[in-house]
This record gives sequence, structure tokens and C-alpha cells, in this order.
Amino acid sequence: MAMHPLRKQRLIIVTFIVLGASLAAALVFYALGSNMNLFFSPTQIAQGEAPVDKKIRAGGMVLKGSVVRDSQSLRVDFIVTDFEAEVPVVYEGILPDMFAEGEGVVCHGELDENGVFHAVEVLAKHDEQYMPPEVSEALEKSGHTETMKQQPASVLGNDGV
Repeated sequence: MAMHPLRKQRLIIVTFIVLGASLAAALVFYALGSNMNLFFSPTQIAQGEAPVDKKIRAGGMVLKGSVVRDSQSLRVDFIVTDFEAEVPVVYEGILPDMFAEGEGVVCHGELDENGVFHAVEVLAKHDEQYMPPEVSEALEKSGHTETMKQQPASVLGNDGV
């Protein structure tokens, strides 16, 4: 029994629509997967869990006494720690006003094969009550929540201005 020409035409159209929608969905999922910035604590980075040469986020506390500013450029080197492990960070640019040693930060960038994190963006907490959730979790896992509470309060008001 032969298929009616109109029915055959509708079947072809529906098949193309389904294939097109599937292709579009696959492209969207691929794009979302490649743009995902996963967060890694210094301990995870030290244990080799973080991918090399791929955009990620890393965060923790800026180790006191670790900030070194280049007098000839905007380059700043510092160490981020969760008090279990330390990760050297290199950043070239203007740091946020709230950036300080002993304070929480989240850095966006890439880890190189030598374990140095090359940040393209550094985010600092906006007042003394706020800690980025990822940083807070990483410090809790390492058992250093008391260290967070002992950090000196900001000289600025609660609004961070």
C-alpha cells in the first residue's frame, strides 16, 4: 500500500523539524558546557583536580604577607589559601578596592602546568559580613571557619563604601 503524497510531505517536514531541533539543542548544550566556569579550592588544585589551561574559578583567603606588586606594571602576585594548600596567583590589572591580605577572593582565569593560576579577573568581598559561598565552603571543609571569624573587620562601614 502506497503512502498518500500529502502524508509523505508532512512526514518529511516533521522529520526535518525534529532533526533541526535536535541539532540546535546539541549545539546549545555544547556551548554551555564549554563556557562553564567550575570553582576549585586551593586544596583541589594542589591535588590535581583542576584542569590545566581551561577557564576555571579559584578562591580562598589571600595569604597575609604574600602580595607582591610590580612597580613597573599593574602585575600583582599573591597566594590564595584555604589553610590546607596554597596556590600562587598572577594578575595584571587593577584590583578591587576591597582586595586585602587575609580577605576572601574569587579569581577567574586559567591554571598553568606549573600550578600557577593566571587570573583575568579578581573579585573581593564587598563587606565584612560577606564571604563568597564557594570560599566559605572550601574553608569549612578544611576546618578553618574560626579563622574566617577572626579576620579583622573592615575599616569601612557595612555597605562597603
